[in-house]
Amino acid sequence: MSVGMTTNAVFSVAKDEWRYWVRSKIAVSVLIIGLLLTISSVIVTLANMHELSHQRSSMQNNAEETFVDQPDRHPHRMVHYGHYAFRVPSPLSILDPGVDAYTGNSIFLEGHRQNSAMFADQKQGTGLTSLGSLSPAFVVQVLAPLLLILIAYSSMSREKESQTLSFILSQGTSIYALILGKGLALLSVVGLILVPLAIAGMYAVTQGESGIVVVGFLLAYFFYLLVWALIVLLFSSLFSKNSESFTALAFVWILLCIAMPRIASTTAATVSPSSGKLETDFAVLAELRTLGDGHNANDPAFAKLKASLLEKYNVDKVEDLPVNFRGMVASASEEELTHVLNRFAEQSMQDELAQTQISRYFGWLSPMVAIRSLSMISAGSSIETHHRFLREAEELRYSFVQSLNKVHVEQLSYIDDINRSKGEEAWKKARVSADNWQMIQDFTFETDAAETRLNRSIPSFLQLALWLGILAFGIRLAGRQSL
Repeated sequence: MSVGMTTNAVFSVAKDEWRYWVRSKIAVSVLIIGLLLTISSVIVTLANMHELSHQRSSMQNNAEETFVDQPDRHPHRMVHYGHYAFRVPSPLSILDPGVDAYTGNSIFLEGHRQNSAMFADQKQGTGLTSLGSLSPAFVVQVLAPLLLILIAYSSMSREKESQTLSFILSQGTSIYALILGKGLALLSVVGLILVPLAIAGMYAVTQGESGIVVVGFLLAYFFYLLVWALIVLLFSSLFSKNSESFTALAFVWILLCIAMPRIASTTAATVSPSSGKLETDFAVLAELRTLGDGHNANDPAFAKLKASLLEKYNVDKVEDLPVNFRGMVASASEEELTHVLNRFAEQSMQDELAQTQISRYFGWLSPMVAIRSLSMISAGSSIETHHRFLREAEELRYSFVQSLNKVHVEQLSYIDDINRSKGEEAWKKARVSADNWQMIQDFTFETDAAETRLNRSIPSFLQLALWLGILAFGIRLAGRQSL
């Protein structure tokens, strides 16, 4: 059979398949519901993320203005007054918010401690609120495969069940042309599902997202849905009854889309356990107690610092130092404290990352796990991005606290400092000019570079490619079996 005849046969089969779907009220209804659900999830998530981006940018500006507008104060009062850092959603978060709903999006920054990220949607909401927050990523990852199953589970099996397969083959149509035609029809459904994502991706580009990242994001979802199209064709080719095909595909969907992601997360937590928050907090407090109290300049832990300063400036008592000893203690204490806090924070982040990497290995066993990881990485809403936000927020915290400690050291005398509680006049002398608050840095969190995200997503692309190769080979074998 010539290539032209084969091509005509493939398109003819695809047209007949669409004709069958149009006549089937169930197939049309499922397709319409699926498209409406995808479109509505895109619109709702886009509006939500746009509002969140505007709110967080506004709150970041307000936090900076509020800090700068504070009146003359004691510099250490400003250390405890604190500041805020907000994480603005990435442009592609309109398609996949990723871990943002679970990790929190803002941090209160203050001296002597590292606070956790706050205002995670899933922590604030109830079980019912999650039903109203279906993201486009969830719809395509979990519900779209079910849509493909409902539409095409009988693509090949009905030809066997109705005993029309032998008639079709006797007319000169090869089994592979038949399978390709059915696959082409199913591929057009995949294209329809991806249209809303493509439109949203183009909008993300106008908001500053990298074009190559958007292309990679859409290509990944095309591969994922193509995997499911091949799964549907494979099982429909293997079984001779529609009921058997549907039952097998329903089981595969539950296994790959529902059970396997749960198994992946449970296995990761078991293989690479991490310390609980309460346990970690106790360990941190125990180590911090050995550092001394930064609010007490007479703490024995700072005796060495005192001796070195007296020797350096060749004086006999701290009152004669050209710098404020209390400020020096605060600065030294913050440095040591931050070193300890960062060590525990890094360990916690490494534990989380180790668990995430283990769960991602399950992408070799489930395309759902592969696309979930790839989607969050490409969208800039993965755990790696959240960790970078924590690190950059901590840099901001340490910078502004130590800047205030420097003001404490250089612009406030030790005598005025220790006498600040002796009346109103003494308290006024223990204040510094509000001009010093201008040192606060503008905080803008940017998404990871396109190259970084693409490099991180390579393993997930390979996982999907392996699935495509295995399924294509399986369909070839199933085609031979059907002859």
